[in-house]
Amino acid sequence: MEDLKKKLQDEIAALEYELRNELPKEILRARAHGDLSENAEYHAAKERQAFVNAKLGHLQARLRDFSMIDFSKIPRDRVGLGSQVVVLDLAKDEEYTYSLVTSEEADVANGRISTSSPIGRGLLGKRVGDTVKINIPDGVREMEILSLITIHDAGAS
Repeated sequence: MEDLKKKLQDEIAALEYELRNELPKEILRARAHGDLSENAEYHAAKERQAFVNAKLGHLQARLRDFSMIDFSKIPRDRVGLGSQVVVLDLAKDEEYTYSLVTSEEADVANGRISTSSPIGRGLLGKRVGDTVKINIPDGVREMEILSLITIHDAGAS
């Protein structure tokens, strides 16, 4: 989780630098070319400035949200953020291992699913031995939770 915090902080720092140092110089250079109504460089720089400003606001909000997570309130015996869960898909008779992460860390191909994804939401709060029915885009999947390592267990090892 600290990796995500550092990644957000690094991206914010890079965008702040661009917004405060590089973009003002680009806008000044483009203004020097004259008529602003037909100045593509000026309009592109202003559009980039608006985009960077919006992205910066979004990342700062995500960092604030992340900083407010109370890790002590994440359950120790149920699926929560940071958990690694092994489930049995009852229809396919196949086991899957999922790590529940934030949306920024999600990588479905590597089993890292967001807590806000359909499967992630369906698993949250469940315990080993529970069977859950999860609505996904291609139907309903029924899964049994076989094992669980919570963020607290992972931190202890």
